[in-house]
Amino acid sequence: ARGVVAILLRILARLRIEGREEIPRQGPFILATNHLHWLDSPLVAVTFPYRVYVFAADKWAKHWLLGPFFRSLGAIFVRRGEVDRQALRQAVEVLQGDGVLGMAPEGTRSKTGGLQPARTGAAYLAYRAGVPILPVACTGQEKVFPALRHLRRATVRVSIGTPFYPPPVEGKATSAEVQAFTDEIMYRLAAMLPPEYRGVYRDVTDQRPDLVQAYGTDFNSTRS
Repeated sequence: ARGVVAILLRILARLRIEGREEIPRQGPFILATNHLHWLDSPLVAVTFPYRVYVFAADKWAKHWLLGPFFRSLGAIFVRRGEVDRQALRQAVEVLQGDGVLGMAPEGTRSKTGGLQPARTGAAYLAYRAGVPILPVACTGQEKVFPALRHLRRATVRVSIGTPFYPPPVEGKATSAEVQAFTDEIMYRLAAMLPPEYRGVYRDVTDQRPDLVQAYGTDFNSTRS
């Protein structure tokens, strides 16, 4: 399935992947990305050389086409609007089995393209399983189908950052510590994204100028 998806994506869009050298050789780790479009999961699947288990809304589970498609990509179907403990258990099992878990900390797709306030699930799982976060910033996938209507191919960019672990804590991480690590994840993603995609984390330039300088991303031609 990954091979077919890779071919289709390269037909539909111009795919640019930056930071391949940051990709760990194996799991366990959590891949944290922004959430723009249902193409996010297929995009992640073709970027990495191994299976990435991803969360998908349970509404897709029974879809005649996307249900089997998401399953082939390693989807963990999750009930929206509640704490789905079964999905969390599956996620922990993936990480304990040295697997790779893909998550969008925002939880839902952004309607504006900018980052939304994040939920704490990715940080919680990183603390619980003792695994690092790999930040992955994606842009352009929301423009793929609008561009095709004009017989053009949009440019889709995938930027891969440096893996980082949760700060050490005494015993179980507190809610405040999990929230602080959630903010760290999102500020790192914001620093890797063009300004127009930073959303509620646009203050990264003031709050974490060190990250903006460290990633030093070239944002020219982001509107291709």
